[in-house]
Amino acid sequence: MSDMLKVIEVLTESDQSWEDAASHAVAQAAKTIHGIKSIYIKNFEAKVEGDKIVKYRINANITFMLD
Repeated sequence: MSDMLKVIEVLTESDQSWEDAASHAVAQAAKTIHGIKSIYIKNFEAKVEGDKIVKYRINANITFMLD
């Protein structure tokens, strides 16, 4: 018998870093799903204002186990 996994795509951002954005994505997803196995970061993006990065954005896939 093999495990069944599902993948969802999420977009999130952070004022701190891309790593913080990834942690936020997992924490938010964990509020409504369980059994998270991995996060795959597809794209990195940053919003710039006044020659400084003000938002770190990621587009990621989160994989979790189905019941």
